[in-house]
Amino acid sequence: MGQFNDRVTKARMRLEAEEWAKGIKSIHLHRISSMWYDNRPQDTEAGYVTDTQFNDGHIKRELQDGSVVILGKRLTGEELVWEYHRNT
Repeated sequence: MGQFNDRVTKARMRLEAEEWAKGIKSIHLHRISSMWYDNRPQDTEAGYVTDTQFNDGHIKRELQDGSVVILGKRLTGEELVWEYHRNT
């Protein structure tokens, strides 16, 4: 049965990383148009935005009018597992 230990360990790590990815890394309320991840500087011309960065790398931006924009790239697979281990 030892031949499957590696597969079980990898599957467990992947599941842990996927759960960790849902967590919030930071919340930033701002009016800055030059954030490192910002490809939508027009969003802050009308006022403040709330950027919620998740552990998997994506950022949910909430505008003052209530609309939501997703920025960044979600990590998946081995990249996600690597980031999980790097940060835990």
